Amino acid sequence: MGSMRRINILVLIALMLSLTCASVKATVSYDDKAFIINGKRRILISGSIHYPRSTPEMWPDLIQKAKDGGLDVIQTYVFWNGHEPSPGKYNFEGRFDLVKFIKLAQQAGLYVHLRIGPFVCAEWNFGGFPVWLKYVPGIEFRTDNQPFKVAMQGFVEKIVNMMKSEKLFEPQGGPIIMSQIENEYGPVEWEIGAPGKAYSAWVAKMAVGLDTGVPWIMCKQETAPDPIIDTCNGFYCEGFRPNKPYKPKMWTEVWTGWYTQFGGPIPHRPAEDLAFSVARFVQNNGSFFNYYMYHGGTNFGRTASGLFIATSYDYDAPLDEYGLPHETKWAHLRDLHKAIKQSEAALASSYPIVTWPGKNQEIKSGDCSAFLSNFDPTYSSKLTFQNVQYNLPPWSISILPDCKTEVYNTARISSKGSKAKMIGVDGGLSWQSYNEETPSADDSDTLTMQGLWEQINVTRDNSDYLWYLTQVNIGSNEGFLKSGKWPLLTVMSAGHSLHVFINGQLSGTVYGSLDNTKLTYNGNVNLRAGVNKISLLSVAVGLPNVGLHFERWNTGVLGPITLKGVNEGTRDLTKQTWSYKVGLKGESLKLDTITGSSSIEWVKGSLLAQKQPLTWYKTTFNAPEGNDPLALDMLSMGKGEIWINGESIGRHWPGYIAKGSCGGCNYAGTFTEKKCQTDCGQPSQRWYHIPRSWVKPSGNLLVVFEEWGGDPTKISLARRTA
Repeated sequence: MGSMRRINILVLIALMLSLTCASVKATVSYDDKAFIINGKRRILISGSIHYPRSTPEMWPDLIQKAKDGGLDVIQTYVFWNGHEPSPGKYNFEGRFDLVKFIKLAQQAGLYVHLRIGPFVCAEWNFGGFPVWLKYVPGIEFRTDNQPFKVAMQGFVEKIVNMMKSEKLFEPQGGPIIMSQIENEYGPVEWEIGAPGKAYSAWVAKMAVGLDTGVPWIMCKQETAPDPIIDTCNGFYCEGFRPNKPYKPKMWTEVWTGWYTQFGGPIPHRPAEDLAFSVARFVQNNGSFFNYYMYHGGTNFGRTASGLFIATSYDYDAPLDEYGLPHETKWAHLRDLHKAIKQSEAALASSYPIVTWPGKNQEIKSGDCSAFLSNFDPTYSSKLTFQNVQYNLPPWSISILPDCKTEVYNTARISSKGSKAKMIGVDGGLSWQSYNEETPSADDSDTLTMQGLWEQINVTRDNSDYLWYLTQVNIGSNEGFLKSGKWPLLTVMSAGHSLHVFINGQLSGTVYGSLDNTKLTYNGNVNLRAGVNKISLLSVAVGLPNVGLHFERWNTGVLGPITLKGVNEGTRDLTKQTWSYKVGLKGESLKLDTITGSSSIEWVKGSLLAQKQPLTWYKTTFNAPEGNDPLALDMLSMGKGEIWINGESIGRHWPGYIAKGSCGGCNYAGTFTEKKCQTDCGQPSQRWYHIPRSWVKPSGNLLVVFEEWGGDPTKISLARRTA
């Protein structure tokens, strides 16, 4: 018995030593109160900055402003479709230089939270999935599907191995202190049942098996298995509790505002309410919170997703789209972060004593800091704490780091920096025009097939544009030729916009709405005896970024297409022969580049095309003095795309006027994305960001493709300045 007892003691000592060694190696750990990094207990303050939504030249300043604003952590998604545009061919350059972005955060002394996903949602085209993934045989997205799991695991391993090779995980001396696998999967799992549960269990095991040395999280995933941490996203998360009592309370997405859609107003979230929501979370045992977004940036190129997501991804973030402080939000949050850091030692180590002195009033005090709360959205209140009376405005929280001195109240804005504004640049722009041609079914680069084909199946999303071409023979005995009652052409499309041409002439344009991206064209068409050409230009405005099995969603002209009012009554054109041409002639000529734009004859002067559909415009300009961010005022234009020196600024659509409810905005009371809206009756987006790094001192080529027909002579350049 004595020898057995000694053996047991030795085994116990060995086990304790092994655990001690493991705890020394694991430099990022946590409990229910805090994250523990290299032995220090932390309440972590984070902000989302998405590297492709800005330029590498902007990154150092954005990161420094985030640090100056009191952040500890930079959070970013990893964008699969940007990094692997075709299978096995990778891109980690320019705006997609992920390693450079992370190292810049490290140089600034900040940590990184890497949300690998690789599904990101993020109002990003196809939710971050590459389009080629849709065409892998037998694939189903985000479920217990072997082709999807193989492709997903391959990309996740690619990113993790790259981070390891660059020694970027914290145990290697790098800045990455945590990673995320999947994204807001809980609602999907609930919808699809058993296959969803099997998939989430698999994905968690796969991630942990990659041995990064840092915690993994799954946001909005109540079933996240150990050791994965489940986290909250939303406007408010103070009531959230992780699924195990020993996990930290994390808020992965504190929504600082909301995204803008073409056709919708511009959302704003008051700084007072945003600060109030964060203070409530922290006083309720919150260990980590992240602003989504801290800098929203710009959806350059065709990266904005469907549902008409605008090119601007400003998100009413503390740093605006151009990288300037959004006042008063940036400074008000900076002051909040100072107050939280002054209280950090108490928050990270002790449980508060909670008292409720009155209705809508709460006091939380610890060893020793205090949060005094007035939850009433209408009335101020007086609160007595430790024999001192404090006055609290409606819907506010006061922070007392020493349990005596009020250093911050969420509703009192004391730092009022200057607001950024647009300053017009003197001097007009001299434009030239080129008319886009309607193609012919006989062109060498057209495809001819029976019936209607889904748009992305043909374009593979290499262009927003797909031409559907067919012919209609009209006999000389048709009754409408004598009566003048032209036949009714009906075209049903899965979206998002459609231009109808009859014999090369525009017959009409229709586009979807925020409520329904599908659309129907009904128009009487002027047909002549003999052969008539029908040309339909279908325009996609981004692919879906969220939803169950969105790989199955369709776009483009799917029919039926009918011609009503001919001798036989109604003629069905749906199943007849159709030809397809991907993209525009101007795209194939690369008119956005100096070489391509020099290959054709442009019209200028008095012959300049104005207010004509399907028209290309170009001009050159010299850079304005200074380093202020630049923007284009596109108020006079309709819809299309913009390029500067071959770089795509993104889609413009100022012709889509915002509809919604705009009016006064009271910070107090529960916030929703429709509570504080502006610009109803105005273009959803008027200004378009031109990064300074894309501009040369002189001879800059600016190219605009205009679908609807606008007046380019009124386009102007502006500086964004505070």
